[in-house]
Order: sequence, then C-alpha cells, then structure tokens
Amino acid sequence: MSHAIDAEHHRRGLAITGLGGLALSFDIPLLRSGDGEVWSVLALRSLCTFAVALVAWVVLNRLMGKKIALIPGKAGLAAGLLYGINSFTFLLAVFNTSTANVAFILAFTSMFAALMSWIFLKERPSNATLVTMAIMIFGVGLIVHDGLESGNFFGDAMAASTAFLLGGAITIGRASGKDMSLVPLATAIFPAIAALALLSPAGFSVAHPEWIMFDGLIMLPIAFFCLATGPRYLSAPEVGMFYLLETILAPIWVWMVFAEVPTSQALLGGTILILALIGHSLWQMRRKSARTVAAAAQ
Repeated sequence: MSHAIDAEHHRRGLAITGLGGLALSFDIPLLRSGDGEVWSVLALRSLCTFAVALVAWVVLNRLMGKKIALIPGKAGLAAGLLYGINSFTFLLAVFNTSTANVAFILAFTSMFAALMSWIFLKERPSNATLVTMAIMIFGVGLIVHDGLESGNFFGDAMAASTAFLLGGAITIGRASGKDMSLVPLATAIFPAIAALALLSPAGFSVAHPEWIMFDGLIMLPIAFFCLATGPRYLSAPEVGMFYLLETILAPIWVWMVFAEVPTSQALLGGTILILALIGHSLWQMRRKSARTVAAAAQ
C-alpha cells in the first residue's frame, strides 16, 4: 500500500512540476514582448506577482480555511531572499545576452540542486548524476566561451547566478519540508521595492505593459506555485529537471516571434545540455521502474 501511495505522490509531483515548467517557458518571450527598460519591467512584474500572492493567501486562509503562511519561518525567508535576488539576476541576464544562452544555462539548475543536496542534505548524487554534471559543465563552458567572444559574458554570468540561486531555493524547500508554494510570489516585493528605487526620474518605461502584467499576474504565479510545491513530492534534482522545459521551449517561442537565431556554438552547448538531461531523466525513470517492480515482487 505504501508503494502505491509513494507512486501516486510521485505522479502528482510530476504533473504539478511539469505544469510549472511549461508556464515558465513563456516568461522570457513575454518579457521581451513588453519592450521596456529593465528596472521598469522588474518593478511591474514583481508588483503583479506580489499582488497575486496576497490574493492567494487571503483565498486559501480565509475562504478555504487552510493554514498556509506567506513566508513559513526562517527557511521560508532564506528561500525567499534567494528567489528575490534571482529576479534581479534573471532580468539582467535577459537584457544582456541572448534568450537561448539564458535558457540553456538555466538548465544547470538541476545540477546545482544536486550539488547542494549533496553538500547540505547529505543526499549523495548517483554516479550517473555526477557524469551528467560533468557533461553539462562542458556544455555550459561552450556557451559562456561564446558569450566571452560576443561580448555577452555579463549576461551569461547572470544566467549562471540565476541557476545557482534557484538550485539553492529548491534545496532549502526540500530540506525544510514546509509548504513553500507562496514564498516565490510573496518575496517578489523585495525586488519590486529595489527596482522602484532604481527607476530613472522619467518613471516607468514599458511600451507594452499588458504583456508584463500577463506574465506577472498569471504565468509566473502558476510557474512558481507549481515549482515551489514540487519538492514536497519529488527530490530536488527531479524538480530542477523541469526547468528543462524552459530550456527547450523558450528559444523556440522567441525564434517564432522575434526571429532571434542562436549562434552555432550556443546551439552546440545547449544540445549537449539537453541530451545530457534527457539521458539522465530516462535513466532515473528506468531505475524507479525497476525498484517498483522489485518492491511489488517482494
């Protein structure tokens, strides 16, 4: 019976986190569609996300009777600070390098999560995960080297910082075991305040604010809610794997809308990352299936 419950929890985690990864893949295209100045975009996007957090908290606690904290204790605050700083690094990456570079480098989130789980939670990665990590480091190296040659190194570095911060937030959520579903949304107030302080005297400068508001009010809350809930059902590396959907889909959406074609070296590095992650995911699925069969036999 316990194995059936575990399998049901795992399937629920896969569905929730998969939806989050799909919603997140539209983030960069929507930000690009807004056509605004970086601090204006960050302020508007973050304020919309924070507003959703307040509404969701009221609905869940007052109307549905659930006890969900906006920021559950010190662990929630620590994860929230990482999510808040991540908003800065992500926007700086989007505005300073190509979409493909950002999306490909963010694929390293799962490996950062695996490393931190190993260091802080003593969850040693399997040998297959370590091999995958080594291959992905090579792929990221190709992309960053291309960024150095094209003058996009700062944007690539911000994308790598974003992956590191997300890996840290996922690991904290996994370690605490608390409901972190509202944390990424509620702590959006931190980057919002900072971005408002950094605005130019001219004020907001966003040509198409409706796209940024759609992203902040709908797509981003869905993505963050699902991805923050995922660690309750899946391991940190598995949750990080679903950022792969953004890696694959975001460059496709941007290519379709903006005709932005990534460089051949970035494509090579991204292909290495994607194949490594797909291979690792298939291996994990096969391993879980074998364990389930063995448990059922016993």
